[in-house]
Amino acid sequence: MAGVTRPDPPTDLSDKAAWRTWARTVRAGLPDVSGEVTAQARTLLRAVGARCVLAYRALPGEPDVSALRGEFELLAPRARFRPTPRLTLHPWDTATEVSRFGALQPPADAPQVGLDTVDAILLPALAFDRRGVRLGYGGGFYDRLLPGFAGVTVGVIQGALIVPRLPADPHDGPVAWLLSEAGVQAAVSPP
Repeated sequence: MAGVTRPDPPTDLSDKAAWRTWARTVRAGLPDVSGEVTAQARTLLRAVGARCVLAYRALPGEPDVSALRGEFELLAPRARFRPTPRLTLHPWDTATEVSRFGALQPPADAPQVGLDTVDAILLPALAFDRRGVRLGYGGGFYDRLLPGFAGVTVGVIQGALIVPRLPADPHDGPVAWLLSEAGVQAAVSPP
């Protein structure tokens, strides 16, 4: 958008809180790109032969990918906190209650679907870097899910929130693809 000044990203790669504040500030000034992002996602998912896709119910400011419903078997996650924090996967249409994060999620007793049935995961974030490192919201739910997943991982984000480098911990597994309104790009492996 012309005339919009965005804050510079933090320079301290150890301060995830500062990066989260920066990303939220930038995201608040971005237009809704859900239509463009969904079109890019549709093309990529078809190209990789995905049928069953773990998506996400969008929070305010996140690109909404729900228009993919009907073209793919979409699943929705539920955050569980006990005995250890984790995500469980459920049919998309069961996401009818508001989570503590503010997104729709399936109720606790919704039928579960195994991760082994999923072809691709669309991951939301506050930001991604070009290596595919995800800056999430701090719960670590996807960090626990991804090590057990062998399919296609796709970071879904507005292009303005893809940066050269983000803070990363050893448990932060990068996604294979970055998807924004500008297109799809393979994450760049570190040298």
